Amino acid sequence: MQSRREFLKTSALIGAATMGVSAVSNSKLKAASPESAAPAEHMGVLVDSTLCIGCRKCEWACKGAHGLPQGDFDSYEDRSVFKKMRRPDDTALTIVNEYKPNNLGDPDFDVKIQCMHCEHPACVSACIVGALSKEENGAVIWDTDKCIGCRYCMVACPFQVPAFEYQKALDPKIMKCDFCFDRQKEGKLPACVEICPVEALVFGKRVDLLEEAHRRLKNYPDKYFNHVYGEYEVGGTSWLYIGSENLSGKVFPKLGTETAPGVTESIQHGLFAYFVPPVALYALLGGIMYLTKKNEEED
Repeated sequence: MQSRREFLKTSALIGAATMGVSAVSNSKLKAASPESAAPAEHMGVLVDSTLCIGCRKCEWACKGAHGLPQGDFDSYEDRSVFKKMRRPDDTALTIVNEYKPNNLGDPDFDVKIQCMHCEHPACVSACIVGALSKEENGAVIWDTDKCIGCRYCMVACPFQVPAFEYQKALDPKIMKCDFCFDRQKEGKLPACVEICPVEALVFGKRVDLLEEAHRRLKNYPDKYFNHVYGEYEVGGTSWLYIGSENLSGKVFPKLGTETAPGVTESIQHGLFAYFVPPVALYALLGGIMYLTKKNEEED
């Protein structure tokens, strides 16, 4: 059995290495900033809520593309779900809500909601182990092998999108739209875009979508409220919205143009300025357990 002296010696050695990890982690945190992550030519989706008919086929297709229970296809014709506001969760990565217009004489309008895939994602910045990343095509994706379940991403997201599988005791996941990342790698459209029967969703390069959005606003001023939601909010998002009225404050939260990661990183710096990050602590404890077991087996 390992003696107390050997145990302390082992702890000191691993602790020294762990503090090195801590220093690297803190240096990475300090190096990160919204300005340092200039986005590449990302893909995106333009959502025209004036065209959406609330068929919810996008919900059905999304569930199928991500291995979630879909239910009966015809059941999505049930519009009673619009009686209450819904949010994306671990069972539905995208949902459609119906909203009352400001002008009582106008018809209700429907809007699809999912992860916005921010240009400077707060969830990516808040994650202390790199389980979330912003990919070259603009998708923000989650890596199950890296996640430690801290759920900082849920707190950091300005749109309150990431959901946690609380009902699963073993291997719970953070669930959110991944922009059909694997489908895109295969040259396919996101499932929701592909199935939309009225072309309320347009997939393409973000810069081109912005051009198209402003073209519609200019050519049809009586049809659209003059604002592209997601163009500048929290530094911009990959999903862009136009509609018959202002969606800010009604469908989406009112957000400024400042990128969100600046706030989350300042919190991280305060948390880890004088303490070992959790991943380093786990490395220390895991190393001690491994060496202790090894010594016991040798004895």
